[in-house]
Amino acid sequence: MSETLYDVLIIGGGPAGLTAGLYTSRARLKTLLVERMILGGQVMTTTMVENYPGFPGGIDGPDLMMRFQEHCQEFGLETITGEVTGLVDKGREKIVAVDDREIRTRAVIITTGAEPSKLGIPGELEFTGRGVSYCATCDGAFFRNVPVAIIGGGDTAAEEALFLSRFASKVYLVHRRDELRATKVLQDRIFANDKIEPIWNSTVEQVVGDNTGVTSLILHNRQDDSQRTLEAVGMFVAVGVTPKAHFLADILELNAEGYILTDSDCRTSIPGVFAAGDVRKKILKQIATAVGDGAIAAIVAEKYLDCME
Repeated sequence: MSETLYDVLIIGGGPAGLTAGLYTSRARLKTLLVERMILGGQVMTTTMVENYPGFPGGIDGPDLMMRFQEHCQEFGLETITGEVTGLVDKGREKIVAVDDREIRTRAVIITTGAEPSKLGIPGELEFTGRGVSYCATCDGAFFRNVPVAIIGGGDTAAEEALFLSRFASKVYLVHRRDELRATKVLQDRIFANDKIEPIWNSTVEQVVGDNTGVTSLILHNRQDDSQRTLEAVGMFVAVGVTPKAHFLADILELNAEGYILTDSDCRTSIPGVFAAGDVRKKILKQIATAVGDGAIAAIVAEKYLDCME
């Protein structure tokens, strides 16, 4: 077990985690941020962020997150790469399992976010990485001048369809309903793009392929119960997200969907443990709300630690 006792340990390095780290480090709390992959979270796969205040015309997702990181570095936030596998509440101390070691901390802020949901259909797992993707900005450039499909109807699906239209010869937007849930400005761009063709009231039943990768998708029409084969060599899934809180299910109170339940001040069911960003149950999941959550969790954690003195 680590001999160092941190004031705050933050699990997750997306917008919520980095904001929390900025606030706690600035408050001179000894803070450690643990990130499993790369700092920045899902925003690192976003080509253009248009709705974060202060950046007229938008800003590239990775560029925005680099600014977050630089700001945190000004106040000496300590970060490490590792996977948190468990949390033990010992009252005034919490023990956080990170890979093969245990780290002691007085307070914990969970900002693990969420990951793309899977369709759970035949062929999806088999062809993941060989035509099936969950990130258009990561893999879109590999699909130049070929037909692809994007599955979903929200903002993410619309944004990824527009991005894919830069590369693919055709982008089929497959949605289970007869209208998109995306914001009006994104819908206008979708319908004005000649390379994007919506396929309404349809779901994907199976991914078909061979040793070269995906070759087609079997679609099911929800209105007339018919099937059709859609010729596409890529399938990009954007049907929502799943919170990354499963490793805490035995210790924290989660809802049926797996989101951490908190009060309005980001307090969880355990004193001294807070949750912020997309991993907690809330009405809106945006960079701006993640930043707000991170700031609230940090301030409330600071007050909690003050009361422990």
